[in-house]
Amino acid sequence: MSNGCPICAKPVSPDFRPFCSKRCADVDLHRWLSGTYVIPGLDDDPPADDGEGDE
Repeated sequence: MSNGCPICAKPVSPDFRPFCSKRCADVDLHRWLSGTYVIPGLDDDPPADDGEGDE
């Protein structure tokens, strides 16, 4: 794992770990809240079988 801030690569500050400053922590938070970071997921569930047809 890197010893630098994941936003700007400056040395990490113990007060804002894993970031170097409050600014970089806020940039990261904004990226999560605005949808820049996306965790891939599955599409909607397939439609349920209603028991009709194909008999």
